[in-house]
Amino acid sequence: MVRKRVRRQNWFWGWAWVGLLVGLLGSCNVASNVAPESAPPIAQEPVTLTVSAAADLSYVFPEIGKQWEAETGHRVTFNLGSTGQLAQQIERGAPVDLFAAANRKFIEDLDEKGLIRSETKALYGVGRIVLWQRADSPLELKTLQDLTKPEVTRVAIANPDHAPYGVAAREAMQSAGVWDAIQPKLVFGENIKQTQQHAEMGNVEVAIAALSISVGKPGKWTLIPAELHQPLEQMLAVPKTAPHPELAQQFATFINGEKGRPLMRKYGFVLPGEELAL
Repeated sequence: MVRKRVRRQNWFWGWAWVGLLVGLLGSCNVASNVAPESAPPIAQEPVTLTVSAAADLSYVFPEIGKQWEAETGHRVTFNLGSTGQLAQQIERGAPVDLFAAANRKFIEDLDEKGLIRSETKALYGVGRIVLWQRADSPLELKTLQDLTKPEVTRVAIANPDHAPYGVAAREAMQSAGVWDAIQPKLVFGENIKQTQQHAEMGNVEVAIAALSISVGKPGKWTLIPAELHQPLEQMLAVPKTAPHPELAQQFATFINGEKGRPLMRKYGFVLPGEELAL
């Protein structure tokens, strides 16, 4: 009888230990499938945004881009050119994250065609045109009427067929009553930056250029009265072909935010109602 009791006790305690071990192992398995509450979130991989931008942004956008890269760790590359040509690229399906046009009409036309995220449209500045000459030019040209002088043989403007700054230059000369007299002197640039380069290299005596690429640059320039042409209201938006639409919107907000606006004003880009202070 004693031996039977001992065997029963051993059998009981053996299975008890087995049950305890199974319970502990089960607890470990459950715990291993639950992430600790304090686990850090997975960091987003750095990406490179592609921004198609009007050539008048050639100096200010790279400055803003550097600030944004330093703060976010993401990169941005700029495709700078004539607004009309950039818009055509988007129409053909170019994978552009953000489009900054020199005239809002191009953004609105793309929006009507269903190619723009409508909710992302935003003005970022009003462009201005200037008479620009090399610093060593002996000519003193202060008004559009001065362009009719015989010593002025060549005048550069952006091609009005696809460049908003070229359209503004033509409108200004028409308003000033000198368009017909100056037409034979005209040399066209593919975009506003190339237009100014014609004057820099001495190919023309004067260029009708953008204020934003004249500020802080060697040379002499005079503002052309804004009332002589339609306002160059400049707008940006995220195309529907954007590979990184959320990040593109973040960059657009940065441009018009507390970090970007001071730089935009530095280069002469004011919003409607803001005073130009240079």
